[in-house]
Amino acid sequence: MNLSQTVLGVTFPNPTVLASGIWGITAASWRRVAENGAGGITTKSLWLTEHKGHPNPTIIATEHWTLNAVGVPDAGIEKAREEIGDYMKGEPAEGHERSRRVPLIANIIANTVEHYGKTAEEIVKLKPDFLEVNISCPNVEDEFGKPFACSVRDASAVTKAVKTVSGTIPVFIKLSPNVDDIGSIASACAEAGADGFTAINTVGPGMAIDLRSRLPILANKVGGMSGPAIKPVAVRCIADVYRATGGKLPIIGTGGAMTGEDAIEFLLAGASLIGIGTAIASRGAEVFRLVCEEMAAWCKAEGITSLTELVGGMHRALSKRLS
Repeated sequence: MNLSQTVLGVTFPNPTVLASGIWGITAASWRRVAENGAGGITTKSLWLTEHKGHPNPTIIATEHWTLNAVGVPDAGIEKAREEIGDYMKGEPAEGHERSRRVPLIANIIANTVEHYGKTAEEIVKLKPDFLEVNISCPNVEDEFGKPFACSVRDASAVTKAVKTVSGTIPVFIKLSPNVDDIGSIASACAEAGADGFTAINTVGPGMAIDLRSRLPILANKVGGMSGPAIKPVAVRCIADVYRATGGKLPIIGTGGAMTGEDAIEFLLAGASLIGIGTAIASRGAEVFRLVCEEMAAWCKAEGITSLTELVGGMHRALSKRLS
């Protein structure tokens, strides 16, 4: 089955996309992800200048959830130019077979509206396929205060600043589940010019305590929660964003997808692409290929010939039942 998805004129060979912050460090790692079947790549969050992040320990995981307080470290714009420039050449990693370059989504982050605009302006010069604007990281609140995604006004301001310099490159706003009404935030961003959304960022922040020392396990004390435990929250948020924007803007559904059936559920809620991150830890790098195989098997069993007919299917089913 052909699993390709064309979103805003960009064709992804399949709907699976490496989520930001997972393996998204170098051009070589992005190529390895593509070789393992990913339909697209999202970079780690890129800062205008170097950002140190948090001290170790930064991650704790169980089979159900992962807490991450890495703190969004990055070497700054010069390193981004080096790695994105390398990847966009389409050259293979040393020792690896040549693989077709899949679309690249450059994720950017900043601590002020002005810096979002400046960072976007620099990254746009590298011609990624999409920009993903991280306004929703929950584990840097001690450093920068509440994320921009928690305020209609702030989310709108960031969107406008990035759209002012983005040119023809589509801008996706990465939203937070940690708000009262994610739909209202999405609507404000849409009115400000957003071309699409990524839903969701991590849930929380959450905390884990060591029983013997009686202390928080993470050095930062709290971290954003990802993994299969957050999937129901992600599904609801995707559905809310799709509904609030009338299904007119594409969504990258991210948050706890582990299997092909999870991916199908995200599509039915309204996603067009599926971000995969934590699942790499439990299913290995080949998770992208496995999810695609599982999606294809499900579609064959259900007589589905195109993924596009699944996008937003829940909303149409509800409307039909109520009519």
